[in-house]
Amino acid sequence: MAKPDNRNDNVEKLQQMKENTKHNIEAAEESVAHTDMKEEQKHIIKEKNQRRKESIQAFDAEIADEMQARKNGYQDEK
Repeated sequence: MAKPDNRNDNVEKLQQMKENTKHNIEAAEESVAHTDMKEEQKHIIKEKNQRRKESIQAFDAEIADEMQARKNGYQDEK
């Protein structure tokens, strides 16, 4: 039998993932600013940071969904 889905800490997990992603963006920007690297490497890091920023937007949407589900008591969405 499948283990029941425990969503009780999803908001907190998503918020931590969002914070980790923000930290990764900041670390990458610091690296680009203070490290001697080729333009191609800088470009790759900037593209990756753009994807990270898009992920943060997705985290925000998912956090809002999870908060609403928490408010509604995690009723089945069938």
